[in-house]
Amino acid sequence: MIVKSISKVLILLILSSLLLLSDIVASVNQKDITREDIDHFLSESLPDTNYDLMSNMDKQKVINQLVDRVLYLSVAKDENIEDDEEYKRVLKRESENLMLTIWMKRRAERISVTDREIKEYYNTHEHEFRQVSSASARHILVPTMSEAKDIISQLENSRNLEKRFISLAKLKSTGPSAVNGGNLGWFNHDQMVKEFSDAAMKIRVGDISRVPVKTHFGYHVIYITQKRPAGKIELEKVKDTIEKVIKAKKFKKYLAQLREKLKKSAKISVK
Repeated sequence: MIVKSISKVLILLILSSLLLLSDIVASVNQKDITREDIDHFLSESLPDTNYDLMSNMDKQKVINQLVDRVLYLSVAKDENIEDDEEYKRVLKRESENLMLTIWMKRRAERISVTDREIKEYYNTHEHEFRQVSSASARHILVPTMSEAKDIISQLENSRNLEKRFISLAKLKSTGPSAVNGGNLGWFNHDQMVKEFSDAAMKIRVGDISRVPVKTHFGYHVIYITQKRPAGKIELEKVKDTIEKVIKAKKFKKYLAQLREKLKKSAKISVK
């Protein structure tokens, strides 16, 4: 048993070491560049960029920039920039900003919100959680009435209506959504031209417009994938959002109270 336990520990240690090694993407004069360095660099310079989705060429460009940074940094250290007065002044200011940011984050993490508070906010702020009726649809846009009627005829005889609709949208639609099978996503009545919305809202889920819908764009054939009725959004769907709102309000109140308390004992002189 003891031998088995020791073996398991050794295996875990080896795996941990391998994971740490795999995290290192480059090394410059014994200075490691890690995946964490890459993610931080991208978040600062190219927000919303996922390193894992980049091409190998682009990944190499990122690594090269970090390698250059390490090389330039070594020159800066050799030239004693750390003793420069401007460097010290900026470093002090930035370290204080970082200190405040982390302090606020830690304080905010201590704030708790109960289910009762969430439900009470939900019930007393109904106007924030009202939704208008909306639909999710696909469409095929063509320039003539005859083309639209022909498409409707083909769809009416289809066994798999949505699959056939997507195929025809990609093949025949002149709209920009053609590449996505005519997918328009969710919209409410006011987000589309009136003729289109009026027709779409009357179509049942899983069905098409039986006559072409004319707008200034051309003639549309519409397929409805889903609908949402007007009314109040369910609590479970907005629970996390409400929790964040309440936390923010509590934290703001805490800061105001702390500010007043600190001011009473502080010696403040404005010049």
